[in-house]
Amino acid sequence: MFFTYLRRELRRRRRAALVVASGLALGIALVIVVTSVSSGTGKAQDKVLESLYGLGTDMTVTKAAEPPSDSGSDRPRRPRFEFDAQDEGSDEEQSSDRVMVQGFQTLASSTVDEVGELSGVADAVGGLSLQVVKVSGQFRRGQVQQDGRSGQDGPDGGPGGGGSSPQGRVQGGGAEFDVNSYTVYGTDVTESALGPLTSSKITTGRTFEATETDAEVAVVDSAYAEEKELEAGDTVTVKGTGYKVIGIATATSGDAAANLYIPLKQAQTLADAEDEVTTVYVKATDSQRIDDVKSAIRKNVPGTTVTTSADLADTVSGSLSTASSLATGVGRWLSVTVLVAAFLVAGLLTSSAVSRRVREFGTLKALGWSSGRVTRQVAGEAVVTGLVGGVLGIALGLAGAYAVTSASPTLQAQLGGGTGGPGGGGPGGPGGQAARTLDVALSAPVDLTTLALAVGLALAGGLVAGAFGGLRASRLRPADALRRVE
Repeated sequence: MFFTYLRRELRRRRRAALVVASGLALGIALVIVVTSVSSGTGKAQDKVLESLYGLGTDMTVTKAAEPPSDSGSDRPRRPRFEFDAQDEGSDEEQSSDRVMVQGFQTLASSTVDEVGELSGVADAVGGLSLQVVKVSGQFRRGQVQQDGRSGQDGPDGGPGGGGSSPQGRVQGGGAEFDVNSYTVYGTDVTESALGPLTSSKITTGRTFEATETDAEVAVVDSAYAEEKELEAGDTVTVKGTGYKVIGIATATSGDAAANLYIPLKQAQTLADAEDEVTTVYVKATDSQRIDDVKSAIRKNVPGTTVTTSADLADTVSGSLSTASSLATGVGRWLSVTVLVAAFLVAGLLTSSAVSRRVREFGTLKALGWSSGRVTRQVAGEAVVTGLVGGVLGIALGLAGAYAVTSASPTLQAQLGGGTGGPGGGGPGGPGGQAARTLDVALSAPVDLTTLALAVGLALAGGLVAGAFGGLRASRLRPADALRRVE
């Protein structure tokens, strides 16, 4: 009897039921879109952080470089380049490399083992961030400016007295030379699951083998390889050592951490930094223990900077940060407001519909229906209406999420400089100090949890509407029907 009466009443009042269901559907659809967009911005931010950190890394340990002293004698000098001055008419070209630790003070390699032994640490590996400045050109006797020191240093310690630049052709003191700067990262080849190279994909050749701890091999970033026309099998020379290119790596998100990757021991040899690293990459046993591990590292390895993914996330700004704030803040409050309004409207419409059915319910009570049975009938109709609204809301929400994913609006993530992160981003890896801007595509993935939430909201809306209508129906008496007839 319940379902027969329910089907008949919903069919007879389908227009009113559709109005209530549509109101609930709009609220539910908005929740789905906001939730999916929020999830999409989270994934976009994770993608940005992966370009800084490397996959699987929970935190990094570094030690900030000491600021230069105000004293002139303590002020760090620019790298010196020594050449043999040639006679006039000589066309012999010379070159000189200077390899420098980049961005951080070095840590003893034993720090890696010390961190790895702490409670809550699943794995820890070290890396060494280097910058190579290569100067090449023709230096003729009697044409190079001298400052009383041997070699061709200018007054400021730069090559040839003409200053230095990251790359390009420079003239000064009668000499003409090229300056080229690039980054090299020494990676622990025995631990391939951690470190910046894990955020790149080998597209040509292969990656390092665990046995190549001191091999003269290199993996080259694809952008640098294209610029220098390098391929797998070629040789790149750093400070007189030739490294065979075994693979080309393409960054899967953002910029690459370095131009060249070589085994850690080789990088230490190039930089005269035996048993030293600039970064320790740490993976925790459980995401819930990250804060505990961070505190333990600070306590046991004083003077270091421990940076987690949450710390890095705080440095991301730009339209990605704005979209994330809107989705998680304004979007959620808007969703709550619309849902509350939809529930109230559904309740009021259901209550109003019951008021128009006073004669019907009064007659049913006169025929023997109890107040509870009438209330259950009204609540059942409201729940079914809510489920219909849920179906419509899910359909609208999926359509909205699909539209966002199809459009794939591009968001910019600006990574604050000055912390020495990969490519100039956040802390924790090789790269320059300048800020970076990354472009990421926004998507709106919908998962089963979101769909379950939509179904739950549909039921909740139906119950709220049923409560309003049931309360009004429970107060009806047979006499009400007689008064309505009169």
